[in-house]
Formats: sequence, C-alpha cells, structure tokens
Amino acid sequence: MAGHTRDGTREDQTRKLSRDFGWLAALGVILVIAGLVGLVYTAVATLTTMLLFGWLLLVGGAVGLLHAVQARGSNFFWLGVVVAALNIAAGVVILSEPEAAAEALTMFAALLFLTGGVFRLVGSLVVRGPQFGWTLVQGAFGLLLGVLVLGSWPSSSKYVIGTFFSLALLFDGLGLVATGFGGRRVIGMVSEASAPDATKPVQPE
Repeated sequence: MAGHTRDGTREDQTRKLSRDFGWLAALGVILVIAGLVGLVYTAVATLTTMLLFGWLLLVGGAVGLLHAVQARGSNFFWLGVVVAALNIAAGVVILSEPEAAAEALTMFAALLFLTGGVFRLVGSLVVRGPQFGWTLVQGAFGLLLGVLVLGSWPSSSKYVIGTFFSLALLFDGLGLVATGFGGRRVIGMVSEASAPDATKPVQPE
C-alpha cells in the first residue's frame, strides 16, 4: 500500500508539473501574440508602454512613500520621501503627457545608442581582443541605430518605444513557449522511463 501511495503521489506531482509548464507555454503564446500585434500597431504600443510606465512609477512611488512613512524613525526617511515624491511626480507627468514623455525617452534612447556605439567602436579598435569583429559590428549597429532614431526625431518617438517593447514581449514569449513545451517533453520522457518500475511487484515492508 505504501508503494501505491508513493506512485500516486509521484503521478500527481508529474501531472501538476506538466500543467504548470502548460500554463507557462500558454502565457508565452499570449506574449507572442501581444508582441506581434504591437509590431503592427507601433503607435498604440508606444502609447500603451508609456501609460504602463507612468502607472508603474506612480504605484511604486506610493508604495515607497508608504514604506518611508513606516520607517520615519530611520536615517533614510527623507531620502525615501524624496525618491518616492520624484517617482510620483514622474508618473503624473507621463500619464498627463504621454506623447511628450515618449519623445523625451526616445531622444534619451538615441543618445544611449550613439554613445554606446562610439564607445564600442573605439574600444574594439584600441583593444582588438578576441571578440574584435563582433564588438565592431555591435558598435556600428548601435551608432547607426542612434543616428537613424535621432535623425527622424520627434516623429520616430511614435514607433521606436513601441517597437522595442513589442520585440521584448515577442522574444520573452518565445522563451516561455520553448520552456513550457521543453519542460512538458522532459516530464513525459521521465514518466515513460519510470513507467516500467511501476509494474514491478511491491515488496512488503
């Protein structure tokens, strides 16, 4: 009876793991669909991203302010209050002017691409390490991307952030789908490998 109980528990755990991996794959499919839709409607994806970012800042600032009030006797009280107030103010600004916030964030991203591309190019030419070719390509791509985004600014702010956010959703979704189906396949292989053991007679304890 103890052997049957252990087998039943193992089967329950296997089914639960398989179901969890199935939900993970389903979440990945949803993210993939959202990423594809975002790539088609980049302007809507940009606006949605900015609204989500604004709400995250607003909620994070409120939570930080609550924690700061709870720890008002500590030395970091005023620092927590200032950081929380800045997050709340940034969230309010983004939610009230999402298009202007998208333009500012797009320019910031373009400057990051430019500076990162220049540093990679110069570093690869100076160091010439084992990854010289790959670093050179990365630097050139970052520099080109920064020039393209900055050259078409502010009209580029309507699609740049939405495109990046949609690509992130797409690749994250593909990763979850691969993990979910891979996990279910591994569980199935393990279950098939251990199935003959269940047919053996159970020795009385």
